[in-house]
Amino acid sequence: MFRSGCSRRRRARDSGLGGSSLRLAPRNWRQCADPYLNTDAGTMSPFEHGEVFVLDDGGEVDLDLGNYERFLDVTLTRENNITTGKIYQSVIEKERKGDYLGKTVQVVPHVTDEIKHWIQSVSSVPVDGQTCPADVCVIELGGTVGDIESMPFIEALRQLSFSLGKDNFCLIHVSLVPVLGVVGEQKTKPTQHSVRELRALGLTPDLLACRSAQPLIGSVKEKLSQFCHVPVENILNIHDVPNIWHVPLILRNQKAHEAIIKQLNLARSAGPPELLDWTQMAESYDNLSNSVKIALVGKYTNLTDSYLSVVKALLHASVACSLKPSIQWVAASDLEDATAATAPDAHSKAWETLKGSSCILIPGGFGDRGISGMILAAKYARENKVPYLGICLGMQISVIEMSRHVLGLGDADSEEFNTDTPDRVVMYMPEVSKTHMGNTMRLGCRRTFFRKEDCLTSKLYGSPPHVDERHRHRYEVNPAFVPELENAGLQFVGCDESGNRMEIVELQDHPFYIGVQFHPEFKSRPRRPSPPFTGLMLAATERMRTHTNIPNGGAGASE
Repeated sequence: MFRSGCSRRRRARDSGLGGSSLRLAPRNWRQCADPYLNTDAGTMSPFEHGEVFVLDDGGEVDLDLGNYERFLDVTLTRENNITTGKIYQSVIEKERKGDYLGKTVQVVPHVTDEIKHWIQSVSSVPVDGQTCPADVCVIELGGTVGDIESMPFIEALRQLSFSLGKDNFCLIHVSLVPVLGVVGEQKTKPTQHSVRELRALGLTPDLLACRSAQPLIGSVKEKLSQFCHVPVENILNIHDVPNIWHVPLILRNQKAHEAIIKQLNLARSAGPPELLDWTQMAESYDNLSNSVKIALVGKYTNLTDSYLSVVKALLHASVACSLKPSIQWVAASDLEDATAATAPDAHSKAWETLKGSSCILIPGGFGDRGISGMILAAKYARENKVPYLGICLGMQISVIEMSRHVLGLGDADSEEFNTDTPDRVVMYMPEVSKTHMGNTMRLGCRRTFFRKEDCLTSKLYGSPPHVDERHRHRYEVNPAFVPELENAGLQFVGCDESGNRMEIVELQDHPFYIGVQFHPEFKSRPRRPSPPFTGLMLAATERMRTHTNIPNGGAGASE
């Protein structure tokens, strides 16, 4: 990462047209362009597109923006995510208001002008806590060269490069260099063809970022330089590394920052990379030897990107505790009794994995598939004193499980799964829409107040009066059942400003059993792990008492 002074404004555009998610990341501004017709990622299936990442302002965006927030430690907004849906919606609204003065509305110039206007207006808004605009701004254009839906974005960037001038525009083309055949030859043809396609559309790469399994050999770089018209020193190789934190280091070692600085004429205002702390973090992870087994019981375990932020939060917390996370993926439906009859091997393996783990985590999700398995996992954690963390749906699962097996309410359920149940311990929030799916939930950063100052969760956060975490849910705990549940030992230690919406639960007489309605994983950072995740790692390795100084017994009691 390189720094440049706020007194001088320069904008670099990074077009990730090769289909890889690895990008160069300057200091203080980032925007992601996704050429799909959805206005945001909120209605996309996790199986198709991975997780939906939620921003402070409630924006539901692509998981790539989550990666950028974590790497850069900035707070982005929904405006930092451009989709084709947003662009066309804006153009159509302007046409309906008569803003185009009767002209025929076309992709060029009206759609491309809207893309350029969006980029330039958002680029002046700082997202790193400073008051001055960004010096270097980065655009990721997702997809692959030749995708029909990305053509308006490519044309808009072509026009932008011409209007800004060569020293204000840096195009980095991301491409894959595969290895084919038993001889292990690194093939440059895919990159040659994608660069030729890109140049035919009016954009010439200034740098190539080549993904490969192994470091590129010198002759491959020379061949790419010759056929792609890119200097050898501007061909960057992002090869496989022990952990993702090494990526900025290998870019630094290849002097990527110098190539960008030279292209943007920033030599007088940009300092050297400040990566000492980052280097120590990457190397310390490589040297870790002790691991902790974490059973992640979820609906979407066939695509691990569905829980990307949860995985990263577990990584951050584990490293902070000098551990390597060993995530044991457990499909919730495999734990169910019905699976024992139809797929006994899968059922047996799922339970063996669950019982062999040091802690259990149930993340968020929607729909009734696998709910019975999650309830069984929560019951196992409660009865066997296994450290448990429930996030959003995971918290609601703990409420349903306690209601059924401790309160004796056999029909206890969520209104999401059973609208006719007489014991709606989890109900639809009255203010959200029941007819529209997109952007209608309780979204974004909301404040949670601690009802009990001495609770375990408060201690993990450092004993503040409240915490601000991001939410994404339609359902909440029915406050009518709260007194009965608390009498049974499930303590509601956190609530919203009204005092009626329950946000955090803890189980009495249990080493670590916490459920949170919010999604703490979205704010986890490599050097600032999320407190609930850190607590789960400490409890899994029997270090909770020394960390929190909490005596045995009572709500939130530790080992």
